[in-house]
Amino acid sequence: MNLLVTGATGFLGQYFIKKYTQKYSIKQFSFRDDELVNLNLNGVEAILHLSALVHQMSGASAAEYERVNVIQTLGLAKKAKENSVKHFIFMSSVKVYGEETDSIYNEETECKPQDEYGKSKLKAENELLSLEDDAFRVSIVRTPIIYGYGVKANIKNLISLVDKISILPFKNIENKRSMVYIGNLCGLIDRVIQTKNRGVFLASDDKPLSTTRLITMISKELDENISLISIPFFPFALKLMKPSFYMRLYKSLEVDNTRTLKKLDYYNPYSTENGIHYMIHGED
Repeated sequence: MNLLVTGATGFLGQYFIKKYTQKYSIKQFSFRDDELVNLNLNGVEAILHLSALVHQMSGASAAEYERVNVIQTLGLAKKAKENSVKHFIFMSSVKVYGEETDSIYNEETECKPQDEYGKSKLKAENELLSLEDDAFRVSIVRTPIIYGYGVKANIKNLISLVDKISILPFKNIENKRSMVYIGNLCGLIDRVIQTKNRGVFLASDDKPLSTTRLITMISKELDENISLISIPFFPFALKLMKPSFYMRLYKSLEVDNTRTLKKLDYYNPYSTENGIHYMIHGED
Protein backbone atom coordinates (compact mmCIF):
# COMPACT_ATOMS: atom_id res chain seq x y z
CA MET A 1 0.00 0.00 0.00
CA ASN A 2 1.17 3.50 -0.84
CA LEU A 3 1.00 5.56 2.35
CA LEU A 4 1.73 9.25 2.92
CA VAL A 5 2.90 10.19 6.42
CA THR A 6 3.06 13.74 7.74
CA GLY A 7 5.05 14.59 10.85
CA ALA A 8 7.44 11.82 9.87
CA THR A 9 10.39 13.30 11.79
CA GLY A 10 8.49 13.46 15.08
CA PHE A 11 8.56 10.96 17.94
CA LEU A 12 5.59 8.96 16.66
CA GLY A 13 6.38 9.33 12.97
CA GLN A 14 9.95 8.05 13.31
CA TYR A 15 8.82 4.96 15.21
CA PHE A 16 6.02 4.15 12.79
CA ILE A 17 8.21 4.46 9.71
CA LYS A 18 11.00 2.37 11.23
CA LYS A 19 8.54 -0.31 12.29
CA TYR A 20 6.48 -0.49 9.09
CA THR A 21 8.86 0.57 6.33
CA GLN A 22 8.83 -2.98 4.94
CA LYS A 23 5.04 -3.22 5.04
CA TYR A 24 4.13 0.04 3.29
CA SER A 25 5.56 2.14 0.53
CA ILE A 26 5.90 5.32 2.60
CA LYS A 27 6.06 8.84 1.23
CA GLN A 28 6.72 11.73 3.59
CA PHE A 29 5.42 15.29 3.65
CA SER A 30 6.44 18.16 5.92
CA PHE A 31 4.37 21.32 6.33
CA ARG A 32 7.55 23.08 7.49
CA ASP A 33 9.68 22.20 4.50
CA ASP A 34 7.21 21.61 1.66
CA GLU A 35 4.31 23.45 0.03
CA LEU A 36 0.95 21.71 -0.03
CA VAL A 37 0.28 22.99 -3.54
CA ASN A 38 3.30 20.98 -4.76
CA LEU A 39 2.29 17.73 -3.05
CA ASN A 40 1.79 14.91 -5.57
CA LEU A 41 -0.73 12.39 -4.30
CA ASN A 42 -0.84 10.19 -7.40
CA GLY A 43 -1.08 6.58 -6.29
CA VAL A 44 -1.39 7.41 -2.58
CA GLU A 45 -4.06 5.17 -1.04
CA ALA A 46 -4.01 6.40 2.55
CA ILE A 47 -2.69 9.34 4.57
CA LEU A 48 -1.49 9.11 8.16
CA HIS A 49 -1.60 12.68 9.43
CA LEU A 50 0.66 13.01 12.47
CA SER A 51 1.80 16.59 11.98
CA ALA A 52 0.39 18.87 14.68
CA LEU A 53 1.06 21.64 17.14
CA VAL A 54 1.03 19.53 20.30
CA HIS A 55 -0.12 20.65 23.72
CA GLN A 56 2.20 23.35 25.04
CA MET A 57 2.70 23.65 28.80
CA SER A 58 3.65 27.29 28.33
CA GLY A 59 0.65 27.81 26.08
CA ALA A 60 0.25 28.78 22.43
CA SER A 61 -2.21 31.15 20.84
CA ALA A 62 -5.62 30.00 19.68
CA ALA A 63 -4.72 31.31 16.23
CA GLU A 64 -1.60 29.14 16.04
CA TYR A 65 -3.46 26.01 17.12
CA GLU A 66 -6.11 26.84 14.51
CA ARG A 67 -3.54 27.34 11.77
CA VAL A 68 -1.64 24.11 12.35
CA ASN A 69 -4.21 21.70 13.73
CA VAL A 70 -7.27 22.79 11.79
CA ILE A 71 -6.40 24.76 8.65
CA GLN A 72 -3.41 22.63 7.61
CA THR A 73 -5.29 19.42 8.37
CA LEU A 74 -8.34 20.44 6.34
CA GLY A 75 -6.21 21.66 3.46
CA LEU A 76 -4.48 18.29 3.27
CA ALA A 77 -7.72 16.34 3.62
CA LYS A 78 -9.49 18.31 0.88
CA LYS A 79 -6.56 17.81 -1.47
CA ALA A 80 -6.54 14.11 -0.59
CA LYS A 81 -10.22 13.77 -1.40
CA GLU A 82 -9.84 15.67 -4.68
CA ASN A 83 -7.03 13.28 -5.65
CA SER A 84 -9.01 10.12 -4.84
CA VAL A 85 -7.10 9.16 -1.71
CA LYS A 86 -9.38 6.61 -0.06
CA HIS A 87 -8.45 6.80 3.62
CA PHE A 88 -7.41 9.64 5.97
CA ILE A 89 -6.15 8.74 9.46
CA PHE A 90 -6.00 11.67 11.88
CA MET A 91 -4.05 11.62 15.13
CA SER A 92 -6.10 13.34 17.82
CA SER A 93 -5.99 13.48 21.62
CA VAL A 94 -8.01 12.66 24.72
CA LYS A 95 -7.81 16.40 25.40
CA VAL A 96 -10.94 16.67 23.23
CA TYR A 97 -12.85 15.20 26.20
CA GLY A 98 -11.62 17.74 28.71
CA GLU A 99 -9.26 17.62 31.66
CA GLU A 100 -8.50 15.26 34.54
CA THR A 101 -11.57 13.65 36.09
CA ASP A 102 -12.70 10.78 38.28
CA SER A 103 -14.87 9.58 35.39
CA ILE A 104 -13.57 7.21 32.73
CA TYR A 105 -13.54 8.48 29.15
CA ASN A 106 -14.53 6.18 26.29
CA GLU A 107 -15.23 6.50 22.57
CA GLU A 108 -18.77 7.72 23.20
CA THR A 109 -18.03 10.30 25.92
CA GLU A 110 -19.27 13.79 25.12
CA CYS A 111 -16.38 16.06 24.17
CA LYS A 112 -15.94 19.22 26.23
CA PRO A 113 -12.37 20.44 25.61
CA GLN A 114 -11.14 23.06 28.07
CA ASP A 115 -8.02 24.43 26.37
CA GLU A 116 -7.18 25.74 22.93
CA TYR A 117 -5.26 22.60 21.98
CA GLY A 118 -8.21 20.32 22.74
CA LYS A 119 -10.62 22.69 21.01
CA SER A 120 -8.48 22.75 17.86
CA LYS A 121 -8.27 18.95 17.75
CA LEU A 122 -12.03 18.56 18.15
CA LYS A 123 -12.73 21.17 15.48
CA ALA A 124 -10.39 19.35 13.09
CA GLU A 125 -12.15 16.05 13.86
CA ASN A 126 -15.57 17.51 13.10
CA GLU A 127 -14.40 19.18 9.90
CA LEU A 128 -12.82 15.95 8.70
CA LEU A 129 -15.96 13.94 9.41
CA SER A 130 -17.97 16.44 7.35
CA LEU A 131 -15.80 15.53 4.34
CA GLU A 132 -16.42 11.81 4.67
CA ASP A 133 -18.35 9.85 2.09
CA ASP A 134 -18.32 6.36 0.60
CA ALA A 135 -15.13 7.10 -1.36
CA PHE A 136 -13.28 8.96 1.41
CA ARG A 137 -13.01 7.25 4.78
CA VAL A 138 -11.93 9.15 7.90
CA SER A 139 -10.43 7.49 10.96
CA ILE A 140 -9.70 9.45 14.15
CA VAL A 141 -7.32 8.04 16.76
CA ARG A 142 -7.45 9.70 20.19
CA THR A 143 -4.50 9.11 22.49
CA PRO A 144 -3.51 9.82 26.08
CA ILE A 145 0.17 10.40 26.88
CA ILE A 146 2.37 8.47 24.44
CA TYR A 147 5.60 7.06 25.84
CA GLY A 148 8.56 5.17 24.47
CA TYR A 149 12.28 5.41 23.82
CA GLY A 150 13.25 9.01 23.07
CA VAL A 151 10.08 10.47 24.57
CA LYS A 152 10.22 14.16 25.42
CA ALA A 153 8.24 16.64 27.52
CA ASN A 154 6.71 15.55 30.85
CA ILE A 155 7.75 11.90 30.78
CA LYS A 156 11.34 12.80 29.88
CA ASN A 157 11.39 15.25 32.79
CA LEU A 158 10.07 12.58 35.15
CA ILE A 159 12.74 10.10 34.03
CA SER A 160 15.41 12.75 34.60
CA LEU A 161 13.99 13.49 38.06
CA VAL A 162 14.03 9.84 39.09
CA ASP A 163 17.55 9.46 37.72
CA LYS A 164 18.95 12.42 39.65
CA ILE A 165 17.06 12.55 42.97
CA SER A 166 16.98 9.63 45.38
CA ILE A 167 14.19 10.92 47.64
CA LEU A 168 10.90 12.04 46.09
CA PRO A 169 7.65 13.21 47.78
CA PHE A 170 5.32 10.99 45.73
CA LYS A 171 4.46 8.12 48.05
CA ASN A 172 0.97 6.57 48.05
CA ILE A 173 -0.52 8.61 45.19
CA GLU A 174 -3.52 6.56 44.09
CA ASN A 175 -4.57 8.34 40.90
CA LYS A 176 -5.17 6.50 37.62
CA ARG A 177 -3.47 7.78 34.46
CA SER A 178 -3.95 6.02 31.14
CA MET A 179 -0.93 6.01 28.86
CA VAL A 180 -0.10 4.25 25.62
CA TYR A 181 3.22 2.69 24.66
CA ILE A 182 4.23 3.84 21.19
CA GLY A 183 4.42 0.24 19.96
CA ASN A 184 0.82 -0.40 21.03
CA LEU A 185 -0.33 2.82 19.36
CA CYS A 186 1.45 2.11 16.09
CA GLY A 187 0.07 -1.41 16.07
CA LEU A 188 -3.42 0.02 16.45
CA ILE A 189 -2.79 2.53 13.64
CA ASP A 190 -1.58 -0.30 11.40
CA ARG A 191 -4.75 -2.23 12.22
CA VAL A 192 -6.92 0.78 11.31
CA ILE A 193 -5.14 1.06 7.96
CA GLN A 194 -5.39 -2.65 7.24
CA THR A 195 -9.07 -3.01 8.17
CA LYS A 196 -10.01 0.33 6.56
CA ASN A 197 -12.28 1.01 9.53
CA ARG A 198 -13.72 4.50 9.86
CA GLY A 199 -14.84 6.39 12.94
CA VAL A 200 -13.32 7.28 16.30
CA PHE A 201 -10.76 5.00 17.96
CA LEU A 202 -9.19 5.26 21.38
CA ALA A 203 -5.65 4.08 22.08
CA SER A 204 -4.44 3.01 25.52
CA ASP A 205 -2.39 0.43 27.34
CA ASP A 206 -4.45 -2.22 29.09
CA LYS A 207 -4.11 -0.77 32.59
CA PRO A 208 -3.73 2.78 33.95
CA LEU A 209 -0.88 3.66 36.30
CA SER A 210 -0.67 5.77 39.42
CA THR A 211 2.12 8.33 39.63
CA THR A 212 3.65 6.30 42.45
CA ARG A 213 3.58 3.10 40.40
CA LEU A 214 5.03 4.81 37.33
CA ILE A 215 7.93 6.26 39.30
CA THR A 216 8.60 2.89 40.93
CA MET A 217 8.70 1.16 37.54
CA ILE A 218 11.00 3.80 36.04
CA SER A 219 13.39 3.61 39.01
CA LYS A 220 13.57 -0.17 38.63
CA GLU A 221 14.51 0.09 34.96
CA LEU A 222 17.09 2.78 35.76
CA ASP A 223 18.45 0.55 38.54
CA GLU A 224 18.03 3.47 40.93
CA ASN A 225 17.26 2.86 44.59
CA ILE A 226 14.89 5.71 45.36
CA SER A 227 12.82 6.42 48.46
CA LEU A 228 9.29 7.73 48.11
CA ILE A 229 8.03 9.75 51.04
CA SER A 230 4.88 11.66 51.96
CA ILE A 231 5.10 15.36 52.86
CA PRO A 232 1.68 16.52 54.10
CA PHE A 233 1.83 20.07 52.77
CA PHE A 234 3.53 19.27 49.45
CA PRO A 235 0.40 18.54 47.33
CA PHE A 236 -1.29 21.69 48.62
CA ALA A 237 1.76 23.83 47.90
CA LEU A 238 2.17 22.33 44.43
CA LYS A 239 -1.51 22.95 43.67
CA LEU A 240 -1.07 26.63 44.54
CA MET A 241 2.23 27.20 42.78
CA LYS A 242 2.03 24.81 39.80
CA PRO A 243 -1.60 23.73 39.32
CA SER A 244 -0.94 22.05 35.96
CA PHE A 245 1.80 19.88 37.48
CA TYR A 246 -0.42 19.07 40.43
CA MET A 247 -3.19 17.88 38.10
CA ARG A 248 -0.87 15.58 36.19
CA LEU A 249 0.78 14.12 39.28
CA TYR A 250 -2.21 13.72 41.59
CA LYS A 251 -5.40 13.58 39.51
CA SER A 252 -6.77 10.84 37.26
CA LEU A 253 -7.26 10.70 33.52
CA GLU A 254 -8.42 7.21 32.62
CA VAL A 255 -9.80 5.86 29.36
CA ASP A 256 -11.58 2.63 28.44
CA ASN A 257 -11.00 1.59 24.82
CA THR A 258 -12.89 -1.70 24.94
CA ARG A 259 -15.05 -0.69 21.98
CA THR A 260 -12.01 0.13 19.86
CA LEU A 261 -10.29 -3.16 20.58
CA LYS A 262 -13.44 -5.11 19.76
CA LYS A 263 -14.16 -3.18 16.57
CA LEU A 264 -10.62 -3.65 15.28
CA ASP A 265 -10.21 -7.18 16.67
CA TYR A 266 -6.95 -5.89 18.12
CA TYR A 267 -4.98 -6.48 21.31
CA ASN A 268 -1.96 -4.59 22.64
CA PRO A 269 1.22 -6.56 21.87
CA TYR A 270 3.16 -4.86 24.69
CA SER A 271 2.38 -4.87 28.39
CA THR A 272 3.00 -1.69 30.38
CA GLU A 273 6.00 -3.41 31.96
CA ASN A 274 7.39 -4.08 28.46
CA GLY A 275 6.70 -0.49 27.47
CA ILE A 276 8.48 1.05 30.46
CA HIS A 277 11.46 -1.24 29.88
CA TYR A 278 11.69 -0.28 26.22
CA MET A 279 11.21 3.40 27.06
CA ILE A 280 14.40 3.29 29.11
CA HIS A 281 16.49 0.81 27.13
CA GLY A 282 15.05 0.82 23.60
CA GLU A 283 13.66 -2.14 21.67
CA ASP A 284 16.87 -3.09 19.85
